[in-house]
Amino acid sequence: MARELTECQKIERSIIKKYREELWNPFVAAVKRYELISEGDKIAVCISGGKDSMLMAKLMQQLLRNSDFPFELAFICMDPGYNEANRKQIEKNAALLEIPVEFFETDIFNFANKQEKNPCYMCARMRRGHLYSKAQSLGCNKIALGHHFSDVIETTVMAMFYGGQLQAMPPKLRSTNYPGMELIRPLYCIHEDDIIAWRRYNNLEFLQCACRFTENTESGLDNSKRREIKELIRELKKTNPNIENSIFSSIHNCQLDTMINYKSGGVEHLFAERFREEETDSDNT
Repeated sequence: MARELTECQKIERSIIKKYREELWNPFVAAVKRYELISEGDKIAVCISGGKDSMLMAKLMQQLLRNSDFPFELAFICMDPGYNEANRKQIEKNAALLEIPVEFFETDIFNFANKQEKNPCYMCARMRRGHLYSKAQSLGCNKIALGHHFSDVIETTVMAMFYGGQLQAMPPKLRSTNYPGMELIRPLYCIHEDDIIAWRRYNNLEFLQCACRFTENTESGLDNSKRREIKELIRELKKTNPNIENSIFSSIHNCQLDTMINYKSGGVEHLFAERFREEETDSDNT
C-alpha cells in the first residue's frame, strides 16, 4: 500500500511534475546558462516571506538533492521589524515547506521610515548589506535573491522610462563592499504568473508586502512605478503576446556599435570619441 504524501512532499512534487516546464526547467536552465552555482559554493538563500523567495528555497533544496557536485545551502531570513502576524506567517510557511530557516533581527523599518525621501531605496540598500554581512558570517560566498523574469523585464523598462538609461538586472554580480561575495538570481528565467499559479494550486499564503511604509499610506504599492509598468506590459501583451520575451532577448543582444554613449566598468564611452577613433584608424590603414 502506497504511503500517503505529506503536504510538503505534495508541494515539492508539484514543482517537479505539474509545473516542471514552468518552474523547474527554467530554474535549471538559468543556473546552467549563467553559471550561478559552482562546486564548493556555500549559498545563503535569502527568504523575505514572499512567494518568490519561498519558491526559490524549495528549488534550491531540490537542486541540492540532485546535484552532480557538492555545494551547501544556508536559509536565512532577516526580520527588519515585521509585525507579529507577518513574522508568524513566515515561520508557519517555513515549517510547512520544511525549510530550516535561520532568523536574525534588524531595525531597518524604523530607520527607513524616518527618511523623508526614498525610504524604499534606503530600506532595500540596508537589507542587502545586512544579508551580505549575515551570509559572510556563516561562511557563505554567495547570496541568492528571488528576483524573477518579470522583475528583470520591469526593471529594464523602468530604467528607460523613469531613469533615462538602458540598464538591465544581471543574473549575478560581485559585491563591491563585501570582497569575495556574489549575488545570484536563480529565478531569472521564471515568469511571475507561473509562480502565482503554483501558489494558488497548492493553496499557499505568503506575505505580499510587509513594509510599514506601505501599510501606513493609502496608495501603497498600487501607485508605484513598478505597478504602472506591470499594467503597461499587461496591456501591450494583448496585441503582442511575445513582448516580454522580446525585451528579455534585447538585454542578451545589445548592439553596442549603435549606442550613442555607454558605460563599462564605470568608464563612459562617448559616441563622438569613438567615431573619431574609427576615422583615425581608417586613415591609418
